[in-house]
Amino acid sequence: MVATRSRRGFTLIELLVVIAIIAILIGLLLPAIQKVREAAAKTKCGNNMKQLGIACHAYHDTVGSLPPAILLRRGPGQTSGPTDDRDRATGNIGPNWVILILPFIEQGNLFNSIAVNPASYLTNGDQSWRNARSSKIPGMLCPSDQGHDTPYMGAGGNWARGNYACNAGGIHGATNAWRSTEGGTSPTYQTGGFPPTNGVPVNTPGGGMMCINWGTKLNVIPDGSANTVMLAEIRIGAHLSPNDPRGTWALGYPGASVIAGQASWDCQTPNTNEDNSDDCEGCINDPTRGMGAWPGCPYQQAQARSRHTQGVQVAMGDGSVRFVRNSISGSTWYFMSMRDDGVPYTDN
Repeated sequence: MVATRSRRGFTLIELLVVIAIIAILIGLLLPAIQKVREAAAKTKCGNNMKQLGIACHAYHDTVGSLPPAILLRRGPGQTSGPTDDRDRATGNIGPNWVILILPFIEQGNLFNSIAVNPASYLTNGDQSWRNARSSKIPGMLCPSDQGHDTPYMGAGGNWARGNYACNAGGIHGATNAWRSTEGGTSPTYQTGGFPPTNGVPVNTPGGGMMCINWGTKLNVIPDGSANTVMLAEIRIGAHLSPNDPRGTWALGYPGASVIAGQASWDCQTPNTNEDNSDDCEGCINDPTRGMGAWPGCPYQQAQARSRHTQGVQVAMGDGSVRFVRNSISGSTWYFMSMRDDGVPYTDN
């Protein structure tokens, strides 16, 4: 007869100890996993910006200048935006910089689906370019952000979202930052009447790279293309409201696909948590989560923003991609942002 031995199972206490150890290990691993995911998302985002920078250069090689932030006919709507009834009557809003570079970001079919060449808008005010607005373009989306699938519902609705903006520069306070660089104009920094940016001398120029009806030539940038921000990240405002236009790729206004006045007044550094900092029509004020805005304001000013840890990514005029930390000084951010300030800066 073969003797049998009884098997001893786990006691309840032993089982609880094992579960506790597993929970501790998971707790230790989760931050590491999140860091790996964010690193991958940041790399993907940087690659998106690199491709957009190359596309802007290809446009420059074809046309002779960078694309304008937006084409706008004279009349109402330059700051009131496409939600204004007068604007719809005049057809004032034109295609933005992303619409114009579609053929250079492997979106030739989308570009060709538009009935007319968007550049002809200034001549005849044709709005056919808007037919592209609802198309989701993966290369325009940062993996770290949210709200990709919630369209902007203003201006006729169903505008697809995006996370990248051109740099219109400009100075806000005594002037409207968005309008201050129209046609390539370069305003000068003043301290009277609004908070100064420490370290920026009075009368320092503040010209942008891609502005209303104008884009710079790369070989005539006074500060050099490698020293001036061409593109920057922005955050999507869909989690605050479907009518918050921030992060809308085909809409050529501050906060939607443009940064402007991002180093002046109450909007001085990337990812600022200042109250009321972005001036964008329809925006919701949420400063504690880095999305401050002045409700009721027309389009005037918008800051570079992202969900990356401690900073935002930018593409310089030479196409290189850099990470700008939130801790950058207001003056250094100013000198990086303006094409003609004449002041050298050091990387933060």
